[in-house]
Amino acid sequence: MLRHIAGRVGQAIVTTFGVLTLVFFLMRLSGDPTLLLVPQGASAHQIAILRHQLGFDRPLIVQYVAYLRQLLQGNLGMSLVQRMPVASILGSRIPYTTELAAGSLVVAVGIGIPAGVAMAVWRGSLLERSLAALVFAGQSMPTFWSGILMILLFGVVLGWLPTSGVAGLPSLIMPSIALGALSMASFARMTRIAVLDELSRDYVAAARARGLSLGAAVVRHVARNAAIPVVTVAALEIGNLLAGAVIVETVFAWPGIGQLAIQAIAARDFLVVQAIVLFVSFVFIVMNLLADVVYAVIDPRIRLSS
Repeated sequence: MLRHIAGRVGQAIVTTFGVLTLVFFLMRLSGDPTLLLVPQGASAHQIAILRHQLGFDRPLIVQYVAYLRQLLQGNLGMSLVQRMPVASILGSRIPYTTELAAGSLVVAVGIGIPAGVAMAVWRGSLLERSLAALVFAGQSMPTFWSGILMILLFGVVLGWLPTSGVAGLPSLIMPSIALGALSMASFARMTRIAVLDELSRDYVAAARARGLSLGAAVVRHVARNAAIPVVTVAALEIGNLLAGAVIVETVFAWPGIGQLAIQAIAARDFLVVQAIVLFVSFVFIVMNLLADVVYAVIDPRIRLSS
């Protein structure tokens, strides 16, 4: 098992390095940020001086090696636009995105998993069709559209919730629902498939023959065996929530890393964009690594095969 985890960690390091390299060169192909930093009407000499001060007149490979050297020292660099350490900027935004992702995960898991179990247990019933319609709506509606609709209804027309910004728990409700709806659909679909697969197995029939009710069989036996694919979805959806936060944070003016990413890309603030990509990649990798460990806890056969 330790050898398996060590191999996964090695793959994670290689993947992170590849992502950083790709983003580094793609961002520099988008254009020279020096032109956005100089005042309007600046002379070519002034532009050249600023470009030299920022190091953008050096060959790309030299800039790349210098960036990797800084990164290995734990230095994410200085923001070209805000002239502040990138680590400080990112650190001030991460708590807001973490709060939004946590709220969205509560919505996705709290609705998706019970809905998936109910659709599997009461297959073919009116309840299943109603829940399937809910899941289909959550999967089909874009986050920006559902966010705008909720702002118009609950914020403007009814006045129940704040429409933007951070103002305590009420301001978290609409962004969490908008961001968690798509993940809720993924949890519901995967849970339904996993539970249906387990309900068709012989051990469930044997448990029912011994007098165990369907609900008790699901709780005692089916839930544990159906958890593995759901854990896979959870590991992927946490990363997807961070990626989807870009749109939701823009719609609701939520001051997280998604909104920061949009601003940094528009301003060609290279180091901020690279730091955001590094953070999101790290979260994806850690979640997948934790999923591997949870697999072994849930199903001992995975430990033995490893």
